[in-house]
Amino acid sequence: MSDYGHDLVFGSFVTPSGDNPDRTVGVAVLSEQVGLDLVTFQDHPYQPAFLDTWTLLSFVAARTSRVHVAANVTNLPLRPPAVLARSVASLDLLSGGRVSLGLGAGAFWDAIEAMGGRRLTPGQGVRALEEAIEVIRQLWDAEARGGVRVDGEFYRVMGAKRGPAPAHAVPIWLGAYKPRMLQLTGRRADGWLPSLGYLQPGDLAKGNAIIDEAAQQAGRSPQDVRRLLNISGQFSAVGSGTLNGPAEQWVQELAELALGEGVSTFILGSDDPDDLRRFAGEVAPAVRELVAAERDRGAAPERTPAPEPEPEPVAAPPVRPSRATVTGGAFAVVPTPDDGVRRSDQQVWDESARPTGPVPDPDRTYTPHEQATGAHLVQIHDGLRAELSQIHDLIEQVAAGEIDAGAARSHINTMTMRQNRWTLGVYCESYCRIVTTHHTIEDQSLFPRLRSRDPRLGPVVDRLEQEHHVIHDVLEGVDQALVAYVGSPDGLTELRAAVDLLTDALLSHLSYEERELVEPLARLGIA
Repeated sequence: MSDYGHDLVFGSFVTPSGDNPDRTVGVAVLSEQVGLDLVTFQDHPYQPAFLDTWTLLSFVAARTSRVHVAANVTNLPLRPPAVLARSVASLDLLSGGRVSLGLGAGAFWDAIEAMGGRRLTPGQGVRALEEAIEVIRQLWDAEARGGVRVDGEFYRVMGAKRGPAPAHAVPIWLGAYKPRMLQLTGRRADGWLPSLGYLQPGDLAKGNAIIDEAAQQAGRSPQDVRRLLNISGQFSAVGSGTLNGPAEQWVQELAELALGEGVSTFILGSDDPDDLRRFAGEVAPAVRELVAAERDRGAAPERTPAPEPEPEPVAAPPVRPSRATVTGGAFAVVPTPDDGVRRSDQQVWDESARPTGPVPDPDRTYTPHEQATGAHLVQIHDGLRAELSQIHDLIEQVAAGEIDAGAARSHINTMTMRQNRWTLGVYCESYCRIVTTHHTIEDQSLFPRLRSRDPRLGPVVDRLEQEHHVIHDVLEGVDQALVAYVGSPDGLTELRAAVDLLTDALLSHLSYEERELVEPLARLGIA
């Protein structure tokens, strides 16, 4: 089992298609809008159907403000390393430090040779790549004295002036599969970037072992090398293979890759806007939550900083310090109170019958670390509350005919009311899946530990689980209302009623859960 402790990153692998440039850029911009951390493009300069990757990266960087960009991976035989180094540094400066450098030794040698590149053997390709890394790193080291000097077999740079330095420490990721490339990754690179579709069972573990050994022999830590993975798959109602099934299946499989194989960056190869929305909105936050829970159990090493800024959570509101302060001493995490407001006349349970847990010891003190889990639970719930509020806003916008088509579908400029209804349906369905995934994680991971650590919490945990089942039935009602709504112009009243009932049930449940669990989570040391 390998987990290198890096923060998780989620990105897209967009086809740089030249037949519809606006759509290509639109999918990349959408990647940022839905909350992904990284946008990548393949680099095949000999392919006339593709836009030039570095021109496209520059254009996308100018159209975005947060997402990182990278070639996946740069075709080194057609990109001289000294010029490439200055291109990367320039774009990194212009974008505010949002560029990563993926590098490959080369493939498709007939096409490379046809474009004027030099055909290399596999061994030559590895040696040329190592020389290129040296050239690039020296060019970026603007503070060093003297010019760049690399008298290599394939690249000779004799006294070139250094600089410009990038805005941040640009990571170099290698697309590697064979032992010599993997060894080079361990010695010199910041990341390993293979594609899952090209790997056989066991290849990730074998590759990690080679990289780890090479890193240690070079005086580095295996944790110096981030493990990235290009993935592809299909979202479907029923599972039928790896990454072919519902979002919950994707979450479990990616979490296993993170915890068992050390993968910390997942890059989805898809040009489908709905796939990217589901990947960012449903899969990514649930994988982060599941991996964090497992790491906090103490089975994983201490996390190391990612080469990029820590990814922002998708659709999560800012932390409210007044309710989630985690200073040491008295317990300071304040549960969200139930304001008693109900939108629906229907009641799904008797709130007065809810059991309560043991009364906290008033003399006990708590460390910030102990209180962090309860604060994190409040923050997760705040995200669910914020998204629920957005669903109500969307319903009212659709009802008033005022929904912003650009915000709803990003790259589509005009939209009919039928399309507005479909967009609202997708949003609501995504939210329902997020809630279900969150509850599943609690049922399978959190609640059993609470019950075993303090049997007095058994009635509370049993009640929370029962309420999960009730909320599932309420979500089914929302789904049925959505089906009716999309098919009929008269279905908005039923949909509004179903979402009102969900709001009453979910907000009441979240407040009850926080009231009963935030202190036991700290007292029992459960992360």
